[in-house]
Amino acid sequence: MNIILGFVNIVVTFSMVVLIEKLFKKEGLYVWLSIATILANITVCKMIDLFGFTTSLGNVLFASTFLATDIMSEKYSKEDAKRGVFISVFSGIVFIIITQLTLLFVPSSDDVVNESMKNLFAISLRTISASMFMFFISNMADIHLYNKLKEKYPDKMWLRNNVSTILCNCVENFFFNTLAFAGILPFPVIISIATTTTVIEIVIALCDTPFLYLSKKLS
Repeated sequence: MNIILGFVNIVVTFSMVVLIEKLFKKEGLYVWLSIATILANITVCKMIDLFGFTTSLGNVLFASTFLATDIMSEKYSKEDAKRGVFISVFSGIVFIIITQLTLLFVPSSDDVVNESMKNLFAISLRTISASMFMFFISNMADIHLYNKLKEKYPDKMWLRNNVSTILCNCVENFFFNTLAFAGILPFPVIISIATTTTVIEIVIALCDTPFLYLSKKLS
């Protein structure tokens, strides 16, 4: 069931990226980047088994940010894509600040959701800092590499899309796990987690290529 739902999740999420750009142009992609960053920080809390690996539901939403910036690089400009990354990082920071402030309030005796919110929004400062830092670095690197490959191989959109997304996503994954868990988990365990997550992220990255072509065709 998880495998079927996984592919449905990919199709639905990437289709929404294409649709919001079709309806609202680059402004729609700015909105999507904000939405995806916030929702990814929520859905990442849920772990599932997929293809024998344990992964989080946040992977597809995070991957959709690469698709969104690639569409902006392809149809608008490199600067528009960079602006989108800044907006998404700002949205993520606002989400973290507001949720942590919310948890500080003393709940009413009639409250029934505070404990659930504490479980959902509880964060490790080290983990969230590593996540936001590597999210920013990897997306900026993706934009730079995508545009460099676009200049060199203008007729090979599939090449620049896959090379930039897969390379930056994989590097981000290994650095994030190292920054977040070094000294907490044994290094072989960190490498194992990063490797299995990378395999899943490569599959997701390959799946976004048809949606990039669809977005270009709809223009």
